[in-house]
Amino acid sequence: MKFETFQAGVWQQCYQYKSFEPAIVNHEWVWENSAINTLLAEANRALGELNAFSLIVPDIDLFIQMHVVKEAQTSSRIEGTWTGIDEAVMSEEQIEPEKRDDWREVRNYIEAVNTAIAELERLPLSNRLLKQAHEILMRGVRGEHKQPGSFRTSQNWIGGSSLADAVFIPPHPDGVPDLMGDLEAFWHNEKITVPHLIRLAISHYQFETIHPFLDGNGRIGRLMIPVYLVSHGLLAKPSLYLSDFFERNRASYYDALMRVRVANDLIHWVCFFLQGVAETAVKGRDVFREILVLRNEAEHSVMELGRRAANARQMLNLLYRKPVVSAGDIEHALGVSTPTANTMIRKFQQLGLLKEITGQQRGRVYSFDRYLKLFLS
Repeated sequence: MKFETFQAGVWQQCYQYKSFEPAIVNHEWVWENSAINTLLAEANRALGELNAFSLIVPDIDLFIQMHVVKEAQTSSRIEGTWTGIDEAVMSEEQIEPEKRDDWREVRNYIEAVNTAIAELERLPLSNRLLKQAHEILMRGVRGEHKQPGSFRTSQNWIGGSSLADAVFIPPHPDGVPDLMGDLEAFWHNEKITVPHLIRLAISHYQFETIHPFLDGNGRIGRLMIPVYLVSHGLLAKPSLYLSDFFERNRASYYDALMRVRVANDLIHWVCFFLQGVAETAVKGRDVFREILVLRNEAEHSVMELGRRAANARQMLNLLYRKPVVSAGDIEHALGVSTPTANTMIRKFQQLGLLKEITGQQRGRVYSFDRYLKLFLS
C-alpha cells in the first residue's frame, strides 16, 4: 500500500449513525515523500542514543520507574485525571481524600505498564497482553464496569454526549475482533519490510481508530508504544513515552489522527509521530545525562556522612525510586529505627537532598526536589 494513495476506510450506515470502518493494515507499505525518510532517520538515531544511555546508566531500573510514573501521570492527564507527579509517588494515605480516585487511576496505569513489560519475558506484544493491561487499568476506578480486559461488544464514540452528536464513531463492535487480529498480525509480520517506527505509527493510528475497548483506549494506545519498542528490541528498557509530546501538542495530535480518517492523510500523521519519537528520545537522553550528573554529586555528598554513608547510599536508592517519602518509608525500606530515620532526614536536608513539603509538625513528607524537577521540564 502506498501512503500517497491510501484510503483510510469507509463510513458504514448503521441504525441511526454512521460508523467508520478502517482499512486493514497488515501488508507492505511504501511512500514517495522524502520528508518521511529524513524524519525516520532522525527518530532512529535519537532512539538509538536513548537506548545507549539506558544501557550505560548504572542501576537503570531505579530511574526507569520514574519514567513510568511520569508517563502514567501525563497519559492520565490527557484523559482529565489531575494528579501531580509528586502525588503519584506518594502512598495513598498521604493523598487528600478528594484526590484519591485520580491517584488510583495513575497508580493503575503504572501497574499496567510494569506488568506488560514484565510479561514480555513470556508473551510477545499481543491482544492478550493489551487486554491484561486494560483489566489492570480499569480495576476499581471509573470505567470498572465497562468490560475491563475485553474488547467491546457495544458501540462507543469519541467527543459529544451521544452517538447523535459524536465527533467520531469507531467501527461497529462486530468488526473489532477481526480488525484487532489484523493489527496483531501486522506487529509480527516478517514477510514485509516496513521499518518498525513506521509500523508503530500506523499501529497507534489504527488502534485509536478501532477504539477496541469501551473506555481507556487513549491510555492503552499510548502504553502500547513502549511495549512495542521493547518487544521488538528497539529499546532494552521502557524509556520512551510519547504522552508528554501528545499532551503538549494535544490539538495537533487529535487533528493528525482525524486527518487520516477524513482526508486519507497518513503522511501527515506519520510525520507527526516520527517527530514526536525524535523529540521525546532526545529529551529522555538529556534527562539520563542530568541524572548521571545529579547521581555523581549526591554520591559525593553522602560520602561526607562517615559511618552513616552506607545507610545514606541505601536511602539515595530509595529516593530514586520514590522521591517523596516520610520517616516511616525510610524506616521500613532501610530497616532502621525511628530516631535513625529522622537523623538521616536531617542530614539529607543539610546536604540539600531533601525538602519538607507539608509545613506540618506531624505527618511530615519530604521531597527529593532536584530529582523530581528533572521529570517536570
